[in-house]
Amino acid sequence: MKYLHLIWAELFRRKTRTILTLVSILAAFLLFGLLNGVRVSFDQAGQSAQGAKRLQTGSKLSFIDTLPLSLNDRIARTDGVKAVTYANWFGGAYQKPENQVFSFAVAPNYLDLYPEIEVSAAQRQAFDATRTGVLVGEDLMKRFKWKVGQKIPLMSTIFPNSDGSKNWAFDIVGVMKPKDKASGGWYGQMIIMHWKYFDESCPYNRGQVGWYVSSVADVNQADRVAKAIDALSANSDHETKSMTESAAAASWMKQMADIGLIVGSIMGAVFFTLLLLTGNTMAQAVRERIPELAVLKTIGFSNTSVLGLVLSESVLLVLLGGVLGLGLATVIGPILTLVSGGVINMPPINLSIWLPGLGLMVAIGVLVGLLPAIRAMRLNIVDALAGR
Repeated sequence: MKYLHLIWAELFRRKTRTILTLVSILAAFLLFGLLNGVRVSFDQAGQSAQGAKRLQTGSKLSFIDTLPLSLNDRIARTDGVKAVTYANWFGGAYQKPENQVFSFAVAPNYLDLYPEIEVSAAQRQAFDATRTGVLVGEDLMKRFKWKVGQKIPLMSTIFPNSDGSKNWAFDIVGVMKPKDKASGGWYGQMIIMHWKYFDESCPYNRGQVGWYVSSVADVNQADRVAKAIDALSANSDHETKSMTESAAAASWMKQMADIGLIVGSIMGAVFFTLLLLTGNTMAQAVRERIPELAVLKTIGFSNTSVLGLVLSESVLLVLLGGVLGLGLATVIGPILTLVSGGVINMPPINLSIWLPGLGLMVAIGVLVGLLPAIRAMRLNIVDALAGR
C-alpha cells in the first residue's frame, strides 16, 4: 500500500490504452460470470427434490427413438415403482418457426407425478374433459398474451396431423405454475396436451411413447429399480436406458450439445486472447518507462522493489477490469433469468464464482507481468540512462 499512488499513476500514464485494456478485461470476466452461470443452470436441470424421486426411461439408442405403449403396464408392475406415466415431444412453434415452445403430449396421470407443478382443481378438471385442451405455463401466457378459453394454433416442427399438415389447433383450459421458481422455472414455459389426442391425430405415432417417467418408492433403491426396468426390454428391438431425471436431463443436453465443452472452449479462447492483449500492454508500458525505472534504482529502489512495482501494476490492472466484469455479471444474471422466463435460471454470482474469479485475475496479472517485471529488475542503470 505504501507505493499504491505510484503504481496508480504509472497504470494510468497512458489513459486511453489503459481504459481500452480494462474494457477488454471487463468483457472477459463478464463472459466468465455469465457463461459459468449458464453451465451451472444446465447442470442443475431436473435436480429438484422431486426429480430425485423419479426415473426417466428412454430408448437406449437415442432420445429421438420411441418406445411401445405396452411397456407402461410392465413398468408399473416392477417392484419399487409407485406410479408410471409417459410423454412425447411435440415440438411446437407459435405463428412463426422462431417462436419455439416446450410442448409435450402427456398421459392423463402426468401431473400426478409432478407435484411441483400447480394447476387449480377446476382447470385440471377442464383439461381432463377437453380432448383438444392444453395447459400452458404462466410465463408463456404472459409472453404471447394468451387467455384461458382462447383457441391457439401451433405448428409442429416434427409431426403432421390427420389432414397431412403440421398445423394444429388447441384450446387453452388452464395455467401451470411452478411451486419453486428457483428449480422449476422452466415449467412456466411449457405446454402440455393429451397424448391420446396426439396419438389418434398423428399418422406417424400410433401407440408410440417418447419416454416413461416412474416414481420410485425409495430413492435409495433407484439404481436397482432402473436396472429392473431396463431388464424388461433387454435383447429386444427397443432396449431402454433408465436413469434419474437429473441424469436424463444432462444426457439430453449432451446429445444436443456438450455445454461444458462449449463454455470451456469459449472461455479458453477469450482468456488466451486476453493474455496476449494484456501482456502486450504491460510490455509496452515497461519499455516506455525504462529511463524512469533506472532513476528509481538510482535513488535507492532495490531490484526486488522494482520487480514488485511492475507485478503489482499488472495485477491491479487485471483486478480492476475483472472485478468490474464480475460485478456487471452479478447485475445482468437476474435480468437474464427474468427475460428468459426462468428457462435459463442464472445462479447468483456468489463466493463459489468470485473466489475462482479473483484467483484467475491474480494469476493472469502475475503471468502477463512476470516477463516485463524480470526485465525491469535486471535493468542496468547506466545502459538505461544512456538509452541503450
